[in-house]
Amino acid sequence: MSQECCDHSKEVEKVKKVLICDETLYDVAELFKAFADTTRIKIIAVLKEEELCVGAISELINVSQSAVSHQLRVLKNSKIVKPRRVGKQMFYSLDDEHIKKIYDMGLEHIIKG
Repeated sequence: MSQECCDHSKEVEKVKKVLICDETLYDVAELFKAFADTTRIKIIAVLKEEELCVGAISELINVSQSAVSHQLRVLKNSKIVKPRRVGKQMFYSLDDEHIKKIYDMGLEHIIKG
């Protein structure tokens, strides 16, 4: 049994012109991996509202400070959160508006379908 295939050469050439390099796609996949943890999503949710220290984040999401610190390190390495030092205290906030948009779009996708 033979399979018929349509002529898609025009479409293939069009898409080839705009394809993003594998290295960039790898980086995008790594970014989404950083979102793939419930604790990290909770941290993003609270930091979307306010810049906070580890203790406040820990209290809000009901996770130990050491676990929060570990997850913040992952988020910082992925450029999702950024730290700010005030004396001996570290405060964390979302890195930029793109992170808020990614979170909001994901939430909207789940809630509204």
